[in-house]
Amino acid sequence: MKAKWFIACVLLSSSIAVAAPAHKKSVHHKTGKAKAVKVSKAVKPVKMHASSEEGRLQLASSVAMIVDQKSGETLFSRNAGNQAPIASITKLMTAMVVLDAGLGMDEPITISDADVDSLRNSSSRLRVGTTLSRQETLQLALMSSENRAAAALARTYPGGSPQFVAAMNRKAAELGMHHSHFVDSTGLHSENVSTAEDLVKMVKAGYHYELIRQMTTTETYDVVNDNGHRTPYKNTNALVKSPSWDIGLSKTGFINEAGRCLVMQAQIASRPVIIVLLDSWGKYTRTADANRIKKWLESSRPVIARLG
Repeated sequence: MKAKWFIACVLLSSSIAVAAPAHKKSVHHKTGKAKAVKVSKAVKPVKMHASSEEGRLQLASSVAMIVDQKSGETLFSRNAGNQAPIASITKLMTAMVVLDAGLGMDEPITISDADVDSLRNSSSRLRVGTTLSRQETLQLALMSSENRAAAALARTYPGGSPQFVAAMNRKAAELGMHHSHFVDSTGLHSENVSTAEDLVKMVKAGYHYELIRQMTTTETYDVVNDNGHRTPYKNTNALVKSPSWDIGLSKTGFINEAGRCLVMQAQIASRPVIIVLLDSWGKYTRTADANRIKKWLESSRPVIARLG
């Protein structure tokens, strides 16, 4: 009898051990820090009401902001208040300062050694000694992001580059860009900084200049020298030639500290919007993000969304 009782107890304890759930190990994923951007809050997933099956907008850019140009409503915001380098987005401010000065746009400007990039040794097809009108120089600075052109515009400003940079910062203050600072006209210096919120203000202001709208959305431009030789230049934003896009203003930028940057004014789903994308990692990420934004706006009715 005792033997039977012992066997029953063993069988019962074994069945309890088998039924007991095993403990799973927790897997912790480390979130990488956004390059060149100090993020104070953890990034949280965004949930939005949308008519599309997928209501989320997933972007690869560390900083992003989408604003309805007409109403001022923020449609999407990620780290929009964080200050970051803006690279050649700077040239939009350069253009406004040039146009505000009322200088002769037909006045010749000759590229000099002083305009050559000695900070990063970036390449340029605009040779020293090339003479262009101020309007052509501005065209290349905006459309093709030509650094020598932007440097020459500042150098030939009344008072030279120091006065030009001072005018850039005064203009930023006038526009309420309180978290922006400029140290040069090209954007090659990483000390040229701003926020997505401030850049929305700059794009809104830039949109009021007809020449800026025209120059930033031109697909190609040929520079013809005295010998009749043509040098073709292309827009750094490939989207301007896409028939599916209606872009009113565009500017790209890149230095290592800033990552790939893009600002645009565009008409999407019968709505004028301003798009700011900063610190995109891959070469084509900013373009892919812009296309994702377009698809999102066309297929959904987004509510205000914030990340960070």
